[in-house]
Amino acid sequence: MERNVTQIALFTALIAALGLIPQLTLAFGVPITAQSLGVMLCGTVLGAKRGFLAALLFVGLVALGLPLLAGGRGGLGLFTAPTAGFLIGFPVAAFVTGLMMERLRGLPVGWGAGIAAVVGGVAALYVFGIGGLSIVLGKPVVEAALLVTAFIPGDLIKAVLTGLITAALFKARPNSVLSRS
Repeated sequence: MERNVTQIALFTALIAALGLIPQLTLAFGVPITAQSLGVMLCGTVLGAKRGFLAALLFVGLVALGLPLLAGGRGGLGLFTAPTAGFLIGFPVAAFVTGLMMERLRGLPVGWGAGIAAVVGGVAALYVFGIGGLSIVLGKPVVEAALLVTAFIPGDLIKAVLTGLITAALFKARPNSVLSRS
């Protein structure tokens, strides 16, 4: 139990720390950050349940006003901003990534983590992000989806990094990749 709480807290801190990497904000108000890499790693390393809880804790801390998002942002106002869908989608993305990782046990860890990151950390997160953009900006879903295409190259790089990092961690400390335990 204590180990689980510690790991959840550490990965919440990882998502926050990745927000310190300078962001690039696109014209429609959504920044490109490294924080979704942390969400992907929550799922591939911690698994579905713990990854979900780590990302949910992060979102809760942001809602309380802690300036943990890239650019030092926090507070309830973010849940009405163009980024709202992505923020709300973090826990679901971590869960889906972890669930995929758990289900892809037949694949090598790096490949499984990369695929899981694309399905959960990109596709599942985009569902929420596109929905949020559509609602907040008052645009049709198709138009909001076109805006999100700007993120695809960076997010695919993050998915590859997730695969490489998870595989390296598994090689160094197999028991630390809980999605494979």
